[in-house]
Amino acid sequence: MSLRPPLLPALLALLALALPLAAQDAPPLPGAASLIRVNATNQNYNFAKPWTKRPPYTRRGIGTVIEGGRVLVTAELVANHTYVELERPGQPDKTPATVLRVDADANLALLVPADPAFLADTVPVPFATDVRVGRQVAVAQLETNGTPAYTPGIVTTTTVSPYPSDGIALLSYRISAPLQYRDNSFTLPVFAGPALAGLLMRYDARSQTAELVAAPVIANFLARVAREPYRGFPRAGLTFAPTRDPQFRRYLALDEQGGVYVASVSKGSPAEKSGLKPGDVILKVDGHPLDVDGNYVDADYGKIPFSHLVSSATPGGSLPLDVRRDGKPLQLTLPLEPRDPATIISETAILDRAPRYYILGGLVFTELSRSYLKEWGGNWRSEAPARLVYLDEFQDELPADQGKVVFLSEVLPADTTLGYDDVGSNRVTRINGVPIRRLEDIALAVKKPQAGFHRIELESDPKILFLDARKSEESAEELKRSYGLPALDNLSANPLP
Repeated sequence: MSLRPPLLPALLALLALALPLAAQDAPPLPGAASLIRVNATNQNYNFAKPWTKRPPYTRRGIGTVIEGGRVLVTAELVANHTYVELERPGQPDKTPATVLRVDADANLALLVPADPAFLADTVPVPFATDVRVGRQVAVAQLETNGTPAYTPGIVTTTTVSPYPSDGIALLSYRISAPLQYRDNSFTLPVFAGPALAGLLMRYDARSQTAELVAAPVIANFLARVAREPYRGFPRAGLTFAPTRDPQFRRYLALDEQGGVYVASVSKGSPAEKSGLKPGDVILKVDGHPLDVDGNYVDADYGKIPFSHLVSSATPGGSLPLDVRRDGKPLQLTLPLEPRDPATIISETAILDRAPRYYILGGLVFTELSRSYLKEWGGNWRSEAPARLVYLDEFQDELPADQGKVVFLSEVLPADTTLGYDDVGSNRVTRINGVPIRRLEDIALAVKKPQAGFHRIELESDPKILFLDARKSEESAEELKRSYGLPALDNLSANPLP
């Protein structure tokens, strides 16, 4: 069977698009002088057994040199690192690197070489500020011999989406590109002409689509790095519901075309500080009218969720809100602040620091975090203990004085824990009459045994456990020997800078 002549040019064009740009008769794309291979050795903590680590593994990615002698990569590449090394493509030169700053929510990290002269011949890359839907981009990779290879792609969507930590939704670009696997493919820079459009953070080989940390997010991250002490991206601290239902709009007495209904306001959040209350309707943010789904028309990206106005604003500023409350107009001001760590009940990502725990007579207590729940794998929302998943998901609805969610995560077989084998994943409310809102409360409570016993009150059955206080204390050294425990507690909460 022969091809009809009109089809041949189209097929040739598709073939050319599928080839890496480095293999075509075109000049090398800009950005090659900024590429650095990054080799990371990582070792994750085991949150189910928080005194242990999982086996080490390695990741290889491509860093991009930016101003100030720094190398930009994704936070995922260096998460829980034990050693990071920079390598000049195609050369034997290598040097250790230090993680200068990491933001798991934004999925970004900055590295600096042990030897600043290592980057002497590199060229810092600028950032693309004009990436729009339809823009041609190129994904940079490195061959084994260090030769840069570029795969063409096209931007198909600009949106606000959750980043890998699930901690915040930020601007991202989706591109279509037929990427091939290479051994340095974990973090890849994506260029729009001579400038960096973003860093690849997800790729679906079946649909050949990728999602990028967008350059404006990177620029915002760097602006915050320059303002010490570093504080993360701001967020409003509220949940809202759409107002598409005509009956709901009549109930709210909404004559305007758009607006969203404030369902909840997080305690201590910028939304609470602004005066927003559940039941309010937000009509405008910074003068931009919202539609019934909470989108506004951005001058650069078109229709996009209003959370972009919050996360992309200048640090330390504020945004005016046009609100309707009880049918009456109201003007409020939303301060632009990151989430206060003291208000976080369940952390979305615990990186580069050991999990906190406390062991009493073989009972292992820890604090709820998303990292713990993810020990159940990719389907953790359905596989992890339902009550803990609920508390993580709806933590903003817990009482203001809640503190952390402390729970019994495991029971180590011992003479002191006979009969308590099946009481794990149970929230602790009191020990010896002392309310438990953080692990430090346990350390205080065990100093006050009742009639020679520790009385441990749980949220669900069996409701109450009793431990012989003297035997618990005497079993401490045996527990450490039997289970290889470095210590019976870790109450440290200090992350890397």
